[in-house]
Amino acid sequence: MITAYGTINQAVEAMQLGAADFISKPFSSEDLVRIVDRVLSPEGKSFRSKARKSKSGRPIITNDPLMIRILEVCEAIARSDASVLIQGESGTGKELVARLIHSSSSRANMPFVAVNCAALPENLLESELFGHEKGAFTGAQARKIGKFELAQGGTILLDEVSEMDLALQAKLLRVLQEREVDRVGGRDPISIDVRVLATTNRNLEECVRRGTFRADLFYRLNVIPITLPALRDRRGDIRLLVEHFMKQFLGDKAPKLTAEIQSALEVHTWPGNVRELQNAVERAAILSRGGDVREGDFLLSGARMEESLMAQGEETDFEAGRTDTAPESLSAQVEGPIVIKSGMTVADMERALIFETLKATNQNRTEAAKLLGISIRTLRNKLHEYRQ
Repeated sequence: MITAYGTINQAVEAMQLGAADFISKPFSSEDLVRIVDRVLSPEGKSFRSKARKSKSGRPIITNDPLMIRILEVCEAIARSDASVLIQGESGTGKELVARLIHSSSSRANMPFVAVNCAALPENLLESELFGHEKGAFTGAQARKIGKFELAQGGTILLDEVSEMDLALQAKLLRVLQEREVDRVGGRDPISIDVRVLATTNRNLEECVRRGTFRADLFYRLNVIPITLPALRDRRGDIRLLVEHFMKQFLGDKAPKLTAEIQSALEVHTWPGNVRELQNAVERAAILSRGGDVREGDFLLSGARMEESLMAQGEETDFEAGRTDTAPESLSAQVEGPIVIKSGMTVADMERALIFETLKATNQNRTEAAKLLGISIRTLRNKLHEYRQ
């Protein structure tokens, strides 16, 4: 699409409707040749599986026409400095898309700074974003440079921006309007040159209607809106993603999944989207111990860990061992695959699985708890029980 009057929103809409690219008048012949060459290349004409890489190096795996179109839009809008609001359910890859926009832009060699707005209380988030001067408040023993300043010349990602309270939203709005920040306790504003990307798993328009998000800030952020589809709406990507994650966790030893397992994975609803799928594949990779992968290893539809272990019991021959082994010596506890022996209780199976998972994660309790689907506190309590 060639236009002298179109806005960014119109260009994005045109690409979503099928335009391969857009170019604004006046333009150079070199720009036009470059765009035509890209569109006519085999990669530009094909909708085959694509693995776009963000600056983090992590690929965005997809063969879904809508998702491919979204990625093409992201690469096109990267040439602009307009704010982008990326919406989608948790686990759909919003940060990866933000990194792709940054790495495709002229700011690619400058900082990309991500801030999780939901991870900090409001009094700390303000200082994190804008910085503070020494003595600005109790405990401010030295000057702190904020994330906006650290992103100078590059891109800042405001992850889960909907979690900001209204007072901080007003301060963020001023930063976007004036292109300058005021450190907490500071006297003079500091000019910034930063592109702003924001993500949310909420419907921000609904938040505006409820009064929990400022309308003026919404319009400032929503210059270019991108909505990522849930994994259940791109089921054709599930097989590609499973193969990718299996190779990531098992390398060349990644087994080929049966048609029954593939079907079970494709019909699962995946409320946690790609992140949930990645965790399920990682669990299956650990529970399979390099052998054949069973459907139960993925723990779909609320399946319990012990059910997966019982399914493996017919072919393996491991004995759980003593119950007084301390957590610090777990690596000596498990020497092979877990099996269910006659007389073993569910508690015995649970204990054996916890030991095996800790061994597989090199005693990393946080990672083990994630793979087991329990909290770190629950894992600590279990290990305390085994110590007694």
